[in-house]
Amino acid sequence: MRKALLTTAISAALTISACSPSASTDAVNQPQQAGAMQNKNTNIFMSPSPLFDQAPQFDKITMADYLPAFTEGMAQQQSEITRIANNPEAATFDNTLVAMERSDTLLKRVSQVFFPLSGVISTPEYQKIEAELAPKLSAHSDNIYLNPNLFERVAAIYAEKAALNAEDQHLVEFYYNEFLRAGAKLTDAEKNQMRAINEQISTLQTEFSQNLMASFKNDVIIVEDRALLAGLSDADINGLAEAAQAVGKEGYLITLVNTTRQPILSSLSNREMRQKVWQTSANRAMDSNGPVLLALVKLRAQKASLLGYPNWASYATADQMAKEPNAIFAILDDLAPQALAKAKIEAADIEVQMKADGIDGPVQAWDWAYYAEKVRKAKFDLDDSQVKPYFELNSVLENGLFFAMEKFYGIHFKERTDLPVYHEDVRLFEVFNEDNSSIGLFYFDPYAREGKGGGAWMDAFVSQSYLLDEKPVVFNVLNIVKPTSGQPTLLSFDEATTLFHEFGHAAHGLFSEVKYPSLAGTSTARDFVEFPSQFNEDWDIEPSVIANYALHDKTGETIPPELLERVLDSVKFGQGYDTVEYLAAALLDMEWHMLSADTNISDVASFEHQALAKHGLDYAPIPPRYKSAYFSHTFAGGYSAGYYAYLWTEVFAADAFAHIQNKGGMTRENGDDFRQKILSIGNSKDLMQSYTEFRGKQPSTDALLKRRGLIH
Repeated sequence: MRKALLTTAISAALTISACSPSASTDAVNQPQQAGAMQNKNTNIFMSPSPLFDQAPQFDKITMADYLPAFTEGMAQQQSEITRIANNPEAATFDNTLVAMERSDTLLKRVSQVFFPLSGVISTPEYQKIEAELAPKLSAHSDNIYLNPNLFERVAAIYAEKAALNAEDQHLVEFYYNEFLRAGAKLTDAEKNQMRAINEQISTLQTEFSQNLMASFKNDVIIVEDRALLAGLSDADINGLAEAAQAVGKEGYLITLVNTTRQPILSSLSNREMRQKVWQTSANRAMDSNGPVLLALVKLRAQKASLLGYPNWASYATADQMAKEPNAIFAILDDLAPQALAKAKIEAADIEVQMKADGIDGPVQAWDWAYYAEKVRKAKFDLDDSQVKPYFELNSVLENGLFFAMEKFYGIHFKERTDLPVYHEDVRLFEVFNEDNSSIGLFYFDPYAREGKGGGAWMDAFVSQSYLLDEKPVVFNVLNIVKPTSGQPTLLSFDEATTLFHEFGHAAHGLFSEVKYPSLAGTSTARDFVEFPSQFNEDWDIEPSVIANYALHDKTGETIPPELLERVLDSVKFGQGYDTVEYLAAALLDMEWHMLSADTNISDVASFEHQALAKHGLDYAPIPPRYKSAYFSHTFAGGYSAGYYAYLWTEVFAADAFAHIQNKGGMTRENGDDFRQKILSIGNSKDLMQSYTEFRGKQPSTDALLKRRGLIH
């Protein structure tokens, strides 16, 4: 995600969405003083990178480069903005909006390195700089969007936009809306109030993110008795021992991923150990982030009220495809009863399995994953030890993802070892069209490590722009547990799907063919941006693709057809749980942001229960995917009142994939059509119009319900 003019994703936690072996703190060179002033001629950011496609010079960047570059970048942009705003000539598209698009060269250059790296190398130095930058960048943004002379020029161009071509009109509309949503029409007193609120919000979001990063390090489980880890493989147990040793601990170290559900719970046979892991996960960061999120919710509501909206959810959705909260609640509440009914059927099967083990009573949250796995094995005769050897990381990446992308889009990948990377685990590829013309660069960072945010995400070091003659330089981050030395990285099928998902975002960035940087790549509405990634997921089960990559890591044999059939049949298993877990988080996000500015909440846990009960989803065995204290999407990332977007866009993804299948499936003709009409346009056209041009009509939910196994 990227905001026009400057990067405002101060918290790079997206996310976003467990960190194990030690991160190398020399991924960028460490100086004596992180904030030391430098001669501009020696600061690596003061001029464009001379490397291919302006790839960052990771081997030369020092921590001392960042603050001076940010300071100079803000100063340069402010000087340019002042010149634009005070230009005595009449406002034109070129002397105002195009000039604004060019105004943040240095600031964008340093932002698009610092913030991505702060999410994968979260050292105290990065955190200190983040905290210092948050209020400064907030004030800098306000100085632009609350400038009355600048807004007057933008408004004048907006009034005459009909004379412009379609893409230029879209840029005018984009900027005009940004100014309005920032408060350009407020009084001077209200603008001062807005500045204060924005500064506090940016500071609190950074605090939330950093508290969560600290939680990844502090909220861990040390196990001294190996017997308590019964159910795990020897390789997994050895990995936990190495993780403990890496941080100077004895025994076995269990770290947490960002979601409430922890993957290890599906294997641990000791019930008390499962309960301890689950409770550590569900209750983490509450003491540190509880007060932070309560303050954030109130400030956001105050900001929305100042801008004339009844609550933050109304403000946040006004410029999205959903337009207003009721449209979101309609789809979430429509799906909730069906999902819960499916989940309760799953719970009944689980309780039968528990009873066979001598456990009476209802399933508990810490039991679900373990016994669901037993039910899955019984239903489909599947065991991870049977399946994982066929999903080796490099094969999934190269024989699976790259193979699929070449078949569908005609692109191919060449590994580059001549350019620096920010960590030894990172691989770098140049991406080419079928005619061998270069598209851009793709970095792949697969493994969890200390100091790396949990989850999986995509971002860009350089965004595509014809105006600036820039090609895309993008990266994917995963958090796969790194195996012991010399062992293969064997993935679960879900992890393989995540790899395909994240490259869907990367393809969106790589295939961008847009003139203006503010409209390029993934700079779309939140409730559209997940569409390409969710669409890309389904290629991992395309028969020709899975046959090419599901190869046994030792024998090289293709996965047996009957085992593959069982794997594919099991994909929809547990969809009641998965859907309820997601819906609970999405509804929780919305309910926090439906609060008015004068509402006072003091107990986070009580609010969570009340909010879920309102929608019939306060179901103890299935907690929200993210509880509030570690819900970085909404309290640190860019998804406040926006987590619903994953379901909203899945409607598009399922509908589009079904349409492709009906037109012949994985053909180059279909790939070129999807690339041209969806992936290449960024935000340069109306998004629903673009979809209907591709699909022939607006999407329906039929394919989604089938995709999730909620109807047949």
